[in-house]
Amino acid sequence: MSGHSAPARDTPASRAAFPFRYEIATRWADMDVYGHVNNVVFYSFFDTAVNVYLMREAGLEPARSPVIGLVVETRCVYFRSVEIPEPVIAGVRVARLGGSSVRYEVGIFQGTEDTACAQGHFVHVYVDRQTRRPVPLPEPLRAALAKLAV
Repeated sequence: MSGHSAPARDTPASRAAFPFRYEIATRWADMDVYGHVNNVVFYSFFDTAVNVYLMREAGLEPARSPVIGLVVETRCVYFRSVEIPEPVIAGVRVARLGGSSVRYEVGIFQGTEDTACAQGHFVHVYVDRQTRRPVPLPEPLRAALAKLAV
């Protein structure tokens, strides 16, 4: 024994902790040999929910916007499995709004459960599409993200 204790396990958040929620269909292809939605699919859920919010609320046009978000960090903690065919609800909140970066936190819910099946975060650094150099968050984007800040 080294005397070090294990890090505390994250606790699942409730649906109400996420101001934006988006329903996403689960697909047959999402399932793995163990009979549940594979862990890598959760990152797709995260990306889908955040980008839907950005397109709806901040005017993001993925193919044309001069400022784009690049993911520089991700993490996901799993609490229980998700199964098809029931859809999931991805909840999004903003934990940190910086000058050119944003830390999103996302919770994944299924069925009537009020606590997350999985939750995690990812960080976008916003850059100029051409130069890929960080830029300040454009005001419409900052305003939309501020609505999700916790």
